[in-house]
Amino acid sequence: MKSTHVLAGLAAALALAGCQSMAPAPLVAGESVAEAPAPPPAQPRVSTERMSEITRVLASDPFQGRSMGTPGEERTVQYLIEQFREAGLEPGGENGGWTQTVPMIRTQLKNPVALSVRQGGSSRTLRFPEDIYLSTVRAVDRARIANAPMVFVGFGVNAPERQWDDFKGVDLKGKVAVLLVNDPDFEAGEDEPVRGKFGGKTMTYYGRWSYKFEEAARRGAIGALVVHETEGAGYGWNVVQSSAGENFNIVLGEGQRQPVLLQGWIQGQVAADLLKKAGHDFAEVKRAARRADFRPIDLKASFSADAPVDLSRITSRNVIGKLTGSRHPGETVSYGGHWDAYGIGPADGQGRTIRPGAADDALGLAAMVEIARLFASGPRPERSLVFAAWTGEERGLLGSEYYSANPLYPHETMVANLTLDTLQTAGAARDVVLIGKGQSELEDYLAAAAAQQGRTVTPESHPERGLFYRADHFALAKRGVPVLLIMALAGGNDLVEGGRAAGEKWVSDYTSNCYHQTCDAWSPDWDLRGAAQEAELMYSIGARLANSREWPGWQSGSEFGQVREKSAAARRP
Repeated sequence: MKSTHVLAGLAAALALAGCQSMAPAPLVAGESVAEAPAPPPAQPRVSTERMSEITRVLASDPFQGRSMGTPGEERTVQYLIEQFREAGLEPGGENGGWTQTVPMIRTQLKNPVALSVRQGGSSRTLRFPEDIYLSTVRAVDRARIANAPMVFVGFGVNAPERQWDDFKGVDLKGKVAVLLVNDPDFEAGEDEPVRGKFGGKTMTYYGRWSYKFEEAARRGAIGALVVHETEGAGYGWNVVQSSAGENFNIVLGEGQRQPVLLQGWIQGQVAADLLKKAGHDFAEVKRAARRADFRPIDLKASFSADAPVDLSRITSRNVIGKLTGSRHPGETVSYGGHWDAYGIGPADGQGRTIRPGAADDALGLAAMVEIARLFASGPRPERSLVFAAWTGEERGLLGSEYYSANPLYPHETMVANLTLDTLQTAGAARDVVLIGKGQSELEDYLAAAAAQQGRTVTPESHPERGLFYRADHFALAKRGVPVLLIMALAGGNDLVEGGRAAGEKWVSDYTSNCYHQTCDAWSPDWDLRGAAQEAELMYSIGARLANSREWPGWQSGSEFGQVREKSAAARRP
């Protein structure tokens, strides 16, 4: 049963949003139910025209694909500040300004990139980026590895709470770790004991390439290569190689653990060849790696690499606006999306080099600006609202991670974070897709807000993509803040026009052809009714939270609940 303050908070939110009362109007004497006038249809509260225009500008050629440390960043930051100001926000960044400084390094492998494997008395040259894709996130001007032993370490998972350790004490110092993508139970059959031990088809954090690189670094490896398989990764090799050896990292302080020198992906067939020459069958090894008694395999091979590195230090920025709360200004509800895309890269078949990131995530930012406009044009919310446009999401959630390590608003009194990343452009939907089922109580808020729109909630149809761990809200989740993500890549909506099949087709076409590519471009033919639904949905949830004393928590099975519980005393009911 909902408490009275929960219901009061919902009522206040609905009133703020201008929603119709859920209770029927009393009948006039002698008036029949049939004669009662129907309520007027709810009017759209966000402007699809403004969303389209903001997206068009951010995805236009002068913004150069919005990469960090470029003239495109400068244009992006200034444009977002203008949009935040025009929407009615106050500066929410450092020192009374609109931004937070994020110190970064930028690296890019330069030709010639020499890569080879010596195994069984012969040497094989690896083609970059056809056979193997590598980058570095260390501050070095040359990446050189000489004859480092290669060790296959299964899925590269160390999870004591699941009684799982793929490493079995193997010494990885100075070696190259070769790891399988996703989780140990991703492909498990019904008769395998590992089935359901992790997330099944739903990727856990252990399945993310970022975790695997971090774990390899913790164990002293000099390199880490994840075996690419499209189904397990959630995207094709074309997406892997789209960065052309470029990468970014936050500037690490003295004494902080260094990442591996070279990290990246190796084609599945190349990895299978290495295992075969070491006397192992790839399919059999994958099955063995799905058992808790798996032991690392010496590939009887050595890896060598030599490439000059174009290293530069840059200063990037998060753009942050706010609305100060009227009654509880120290408590915050935050919205987020990322402003960066993939910049300029190799020419496509039409000669285009700018990867404009229109749906990912200029459209999400446009939705966030519209949400800010709605709040600023209405009664001042009781709690403060924070709107953040993060830098460096595409390169490892860098801007949000830096903010989370250096917060401007305390995590302990942040009520929730609501993130918009990649909205669909195919029209109105009958449902909203839930990402990270079973994580937080914000699922209930999502269901209530969707019902007010006449929509239902559908669990993500591509849980293997691990989207819960791949967007900026994750940096806050790790610090205990309850989070909610809207992202169209999670599965096809049940579209009003075309149904589920049309929704899945949009996702498939986008991820196969335009995700991080030059064709993720703005189009005047977009149907943004579905994107507007998502913006209004997230506005409604934020309004409920910002005008109540509610503190949503984590579900009992979530790995983030214990972090939040440590700061329970900071949150007043």
